[in-house]
Amino acid sequence: MSQTIKCDIQDHIMTITLHRPERMNAFNTVMLEELVAAFDRADEDDYIRAIIITGEGRAFCAGADLDNGSQSFTGDVQDTEEFRDTGGILSLRIYDLKKPIIAAINGAAVGVGITMTLPMDIRIAATTAKMGFVFCRRGIAPEACSGWFLPRIVGISKASEWVLTGRVFSAQEALDNKLVSQVVSPEELLPTAQAIAKEIAENTSATSVALSRQLLWRMLGANHPARSHEIESKMIQWSSAQADAKEGVASFFEKRQPEFKLKVSKDMPSFYPWW
Repeated sequence: MSQTIKCDIQDHIMTITLHRPERMNAFNTVMLEELVAAFDRADEDDYIRAIIITGEGRAFCAGADLDNGSQSFTGDVQDTEEFRDTGGILSLRIYDLKKPIIAAINGAAVGVGITMTLPMDIRIAATTAKMGFVFCRRGIAPEACSGWFLPRIVGISKASEWVLTGRVFSAQEALDNKLVSQVVSPEELLPTAQAIAKEIAENTSATSVALSRQLLWRMLGANHPARSHEIESKMIQWSSAQADAKEGVASFFEKRQPEFKLKVSKDMPSFYPWW
């Protein structure tokens, strides 16, 4: 029984709801463990084709749990070489997912509440959502691999402004700077995310999605387009010889929904992962 999240699986979509409404879904180590377990399950279960994550109540996630007051961020400064922040552990697990993940940001998303969404593939926000990289206002530094993700998503200038001021900003500002792809009414938030997830689940090959998702993220760090060409060549050579490619072409000409059979749990190419 999960303490901090709820999971619902329907129509090939896993919906994860951060569920600590009395704490505005604040992030703690139990939530980390339960989210990682849910992502492990999603990767292992071929029925699940896409993941949506949202928050219970009026917040998405209000950041790290500050139950310990001024001692909340106290750590062992003598162990800095071995310490790994919990937000970063979560972000790296999301980065490695085989399934696409959509953040449906329903309310306040600050600190780790927003940085955990950066490795997610699609971010949609409700008009009521507020976001903030508030670390400098708490006397700490950014985490959850945000130093890698944020400048790649919004550019170095806007990333610097948001991080260095630590100010909270609106969903519209997030949209204007491409942190989110859509802003919708609170009532339309989950239906919008579900429509995108359904589009993936009903019309795409699971192995093609897994390969494509990793290609797009991994090539953000490549130092030359030739690296992408090398990986894409392997991917297209392998995928074009598989049953899903034949089904994709056949369903197109027959004007019907495809019935892809390959499973990410057992049918990925031998070169995956390529990093």
